[in-house]
Amino acid sequence: MISDDLEAQIVRNFTHEPTKEQKNVIQMWSSFLLSRKSDEIFLLTGYAGTGKTSLVGALVKTMRQLQQPVMLLAPTGRAAKVFSFYAGAPAYTIHRRIYRQKSLTEPDCFQANVNLHHHTLFIVDEASMIATGGLSPSIFGTGRLLDDLVKFVYSCEGCRLMLVGDTAQLPPVGETESPALNPGVLGAYGMTVYQACLTEVVRQQNESGILWNATHLRSLLSSQKLSTFPRLRIQGFPDVINLSTSDLIEALEECYSNQGRDETIVITRNNRRANLYNQGIRARLFDYEEELASGDRVMVARNNYYWTKEEKGETGKEKKEENRLPFIANGDMAIIRRLRHQRELYGFHFADATLRFPDYGDLELEATVLLDTLKSEAPALTHEEQERLFQGVWDDWPEITNRHDRMQRLRQDQHYNALQIKYAYAVTCHKAQGGQWKYVFIDQGYVTAEMLSPDYFRWLYTALTRASERIYLVAWPEEQISE
Repeated sequence: MISDDLEAQIVRNFTHEPTKEQKNVIQMWSSFLLSRKSDEIFLLTGYAGTGKTSLVGALVKTMRQLQQPVMLLAPTGRAAKVFSFYAGAPAYTIHRRIYRQKSLTEPDCFQANVNLHHHTLFIVDEASMIATGGLSPSIFGTGRLLDDLVKFVYSCEGCRLMLVGDTAQLPPVGETESPALNPGVLGAYGMTVYQACLTEVVRQQNESGILWNATHLRSLLSSQKLSTFPRLRIQGFPDVINLSTSDLIEALEECYSNQGRDETIVITRNNRRANLYNQGIRARLFDYEEELASGDRVMVARNNYYWTKEEKGETGKEKKEENRLPFIANGDMAIIRRLRHQRELYGFHFADATLRFPDYGDLELEATVLLDTLKSEAPALTHEEQERLFQGVWDDWPEITNRHDRMQRLRQDQHYNALQIKYAYAVTCHKAQGGQWKYVFIDQGYVTAEMLSPDYFRWLYTALTRASERIYLVAWPEEQISE
């Protein structure tokens, strides 16, 4: 196939007349895909509203029409679900594809998987979330996700990698920028980097306050005008609402009634405020008196590798190995289907639960859950609490004197491996990143001028762009509103 033919087919699959910038991207894609060189990588960055996802969708449709293999990946389950929706093809988490369990005797240790996808284009969305890591021990490969991803893709003949993301979003925790969106970092792998950036907003800013304000924040970030609070514009925009605290409960109730719990989220600045929201929403909107109830929305607070060993599909039969979820990730969201056998052991509270994971095809699994993390202001069990749980379970087997045998028993204990969960009606922005909801409530909490930084602007930009239909600014100061 010649370059012009490939370009024309992508354009035909695009839902709009492409802009000059978009045409340039399509031309670069054609050169990239038809190149015979093996050490090339494509980096596509784009602002909110520039048509980035629609353009990628057209590329994916074209590749499938040409019967060219393509693999869609994203950093989280929620991001993969959103990517799949817009691209019109199945998407998977990066970890699910590039790692595999090391052995049956080491269920919580994952090594690099073997890439069997010859001549495949790997497209990774939400690449701003991909970290280099390596500062602390990891059970995944080298502990440097970007390194492992690049090595995995290019380990098989004819495979190519395309990274897609938005540089204005929050970088990975502990990093000042997103390494996967940095052409210098990518070039250091010995790659020739095709780089394209979409800056022209093609969705109607006059109709979308979400998009107008996101573009405004992006402009302030680009020009480094960060010394004063950004003034968000709400007048004339039905999709951006400044909400008083007295109207909050009624607005939340209306959103839950209209779209359900899966399409409404509260985004806050820290775990403490998220915890307060979660408890208030459960008590005042759902009349939950129990600590955990059937129908509760929860979020996994720590990676867990124990409960997916017996993962079941919709038929109840054990899933085939290649389709199994390798682990339950920190940030994954689930719905409590059934709850039973609550008990107290080792100074902690446990229950057996059936959980449904909407972002993984409504997969259901049985697990013992730890209730103590639900209301904790800490992200998960603290180091001291984890040590206390360890010691409590360890002391259960005084008859086992061999340390190795005792450790094996510990690794197989359902209480030591209990799923740590938190309520998920309100989350921090890092936990929301990669996801999308119709209605998003943003509570920035108490922020002073001294706290202004690029991180604050990225936080607000990321929070705004989680919404597809409407934003509610909770108790936003008047001086930060532009009428």
